[in-house]
Amino acid sequence: MKIALIGYGKMGRLISKLAGESGHDIVVTISESHAGLSAGELAETLRAADVAIDFTAADAVRRNVEACLIADIPVVVGTTGWNDQKGDIEKLVTERNGAMVYGANFSIGVNLFFRIVELASELMADFQDYEPFIEEQHHSRKLDSPSGTALKLKDIVSKHLRKELNIAATRAGNIPGTHRVGFDGQGDQILLEHTARSRDGFALGAITAAEWIKDKKGVYEFSDILKRTNVTLPIDQKN
Repeated sequence: MKIALIGYGKMGRLISKLAGESGHDIVVTISESHAGLSAGELAETLRAADVAIDFTAADAVRRNVEACLIADIPVVVGTTGWNDQKGDIEKLVTERNGAMVYGANFSIGVNLFFRIVELASELMADFQDYEPFIEEQHHSRKLDSPSGTALKLKDIVSKHLRKELNIAATRAGNIPGTHRVGFDGQGDQILLEHTARSRDGFALGAITAAEWIKDKKGVYEFSDILKRTNVTLPIDQKN
């Protein structure tokens, strides 16, 4: 697979390394020096690739997606913080018969964590004495706060528990990412936690998404990919 990397920070460099180890070729690398290009100009550079992976900044996502649509290649969007544009960008991809995978988090473990939290929230819905809470920690260079992952967790919990739910966010040092969802009662507390040991899981998830979307059309969340694997949880059987 020929991959275009849009963004060449820490995640871009890691994806480049792991993609090479998986037998893929990085044929295009878009860095800060390309920031002034229009979507059409960027598309000309992207045409050499089979698929693009975007880890840039929220304000660049629309241009990058539009460039991929012009170049007629699918795009995996790992950038977060663009929820306010999501509806417009999804509409753009659909109208132009393009292909996009996006997600609050591309770690397979985190996406399984989402499903575990959903099952727990569904169970806790019958026990209103337990108050839900969310805590998240990331490195000091992460700009969006709360994180996209924490906001996704809030959506999952809020769907089942109709209570005010705040997110406690910490930015410090070099923390790759820790997320906790708790249910606190009078006599005890239930705590679910996911801790990232490195960025490898995010990079490998993005490569998995690129492999999956390469010959498809449409807009998908990364969690959609997991639902099309052989992984089956009780919540899937119930639904």
